[in-house]
Amino acid sequence: MKRRQFMRNSLFTGASLATSAVALGMSDEKGDTLTNAEKTFNLDYAFHDGMFKNSGGADFIDQIKFAHSMGFRSIEDNGMMGRPVEMQKKIGDTLASLGMRMGVFVITSDNWHWKTSLASGKQEWIDRMIKDCKEAVEVAKRCGAKWMTVVPGNYERSLSFEYQTANVISALRKASAILEPHGLVMVLEALSDNPDLFLRHSDQTYMICQAVGSPSCKFLFDMYHMQRNEGDIINNLNRSWDEIGYIQIGDNPGRKEPTTGEMNYKNIFKHIHGKGYKGILGMEHGNSKPGKEGEVALIKAYRDSDSFL
Repeated sequence: MKRRQFMRNSLFTGASLATSAVALGMSDEKGDTLTNAEKTFNLDYAFHDGMFKNSGGADFIDQIKFAHSMGFRSIEDNGMMGRPVEMQKKIGDTLASLGMRMGVFVITSDNWHWKTSLASGKQEWIDRMIKDCKEAVEVAKRCGAKWMTVVPGNYERSLSFEYQTANVISALRKASAILEPHGLVMVLEALSDNPDLFLRHSDQTYMICQAVGSPSCKFLFDMYHMQRNEGDIINNLNRSWDEIGYIQIGDNPGRKEPTTGEMNYKNIFKHIHGKGYKGILGMEHGNSKPGKEGEVALIKAYRDSDSFL
């Protein structure tokens, strides 16, 4: 017990990084020690800043090291473009040293504020998009990213749906021309937060990606949003598979980790794995419980849901 206590204290003070749940002293809500924590998962799940703050520490770099010891091999960070350049580089260097991948960050523009944007066809929005894409290229180089989230914004009520769609396609072709030479991919996220959002469904997003016709414009299939907007997750994954560049996770209702809602993530993960998916699945959800207990529960939920082989 003294050795276990010493190792656990060493981890949380940053003196060392243990590589097993036994050494960490982590246990689930029943008090059973979590085992095989250092093993990687069948799929590549990406956590975000704050998800392991109670176990890894407030510093994102320390959380990355902790998550790596628990078997996670990717991160995502919506706010990467807003971080200082030095921190972008530090995150990228840390990921590289651990053999981890960088998932999505958001290409920041005022469309994230749910304002009318690319659907309007207005030059000011196109100019902002081009500016943000050029900046995103530099951010991606620093942190080792490949994928960037894009949201077209709200409906433009003065235009027909068809004209709005044409405007979005035209703008995204311009953005793709900036990203494509660098091997970068913007992934379009259909959302459920607001009925005024232009992009909401998988068939709509698939059609736009097909029309843009660039390897730098793909579909971010966020399963939480798609469950709310349309359901039929596995079939819609199949129908839009050729244009899916990135996948995100969140159970419904509540937008917490798998096993906390109505979605059978073990079956969904098994299906995604069976299709040969080698990309990242972003953990874009909250923890269902607070503190270290909640972080242990989250890890266990992913272990349980990932145990489909």
